[in-house]
Amino acid sequence: MKTIITTMLFCTLAITACFSQNIEGIATYKTDRKIDIKMDEEGGMTEDIQKQIQAQLKTQFQKEFTLAFNTNESIYKEVPKLDAPRAASSSGIEIKISGMSGVLYKNVLTASFVHKTEIMDKEFLIQDSLQNPRWKLEKETKNIGEYLCFKAILTDTIQNSTFNDVSMEYEEEDKERNTTAWYTLQIPVKHGPGNYWGLPGLVLEINDGEQTILCSKIVLNPKDGVSIEAPEKGKKVTQAEFDEIQEKKNKEMMERFHSGSHKRNGDTKIIRIGG
Repeated sequence: MKTIITTMLFCTLAITACFSQNIEGIATYKTDRKIDIKMDEEGGMTEDIQKQIQAQLKTQFQKEFTLAFNTNESIYKEVPKLDAPRAASSSGIEIKISGMSGVLYKNVLTASFVHKTEIMDKEFLIQDSLQNPRWKLEKETKNIGEYLCFKAILTDTIQNSTFNDVSMEYEEEDKERNTTAWYTLQIPVKHGPGNYWGLPGLVLEINDGEQTILCSKIVLNPKDGVSIEAPEKGKKVTQAEFDEIQEKKNKEMMERFHSGSHKRNGDTKIIRIGG
């Protein structure tokens, strides 16, 4: 009996290992973000205008992405969509989120990533090491579609930046963030949407208290295969170098906005966020 059990266990492990080596697929994710912005009403930012701006922001943050993956590599990028015709804003302010699209390549075997993005129409290629996230695995489970998912929690510290109208400088404040992930062992890869990775199964849902990322579709081992190549075009920088450049550009934009030199389209003020 001991020999039979040992043999069955060996066969199960062998099948699992074989499946893991050959697995590849494409997962589709949809994002949403909680918007809660308070603005000073002295400059004409009435409650009604604030609600219109928040509605525009919410729509801009509702995106769709695909994650193409194999055992070791993945590519995460936004699905392009046609902009629907927009009626003129009664607030006279139009919000445009820039710099959100890009291509993120991750290699969990070499613990490295390449992120192609842009700031003010200038392309950058961020090349750096993946930081191993310290997930806390929980026993709680739930189903997402046909997949049984397990809960994991990641606690980290992020910096919140706010622009001070008086000093015309950014004020930074450390904030603890708790991120909840739901992953499935039925797809045994360490990938996930965006910067999330490192769990023993594909991440199907992320919620960090402000942003939600939810998988809506998975195609495993597609007939035409999966093509994964790291992006190569753009100015090569490290993550720290890019963060410094981005902070400088954001400060310049805020200064231009508060000095009234932001772009206009007829009587509509256009506020560009993110480059």
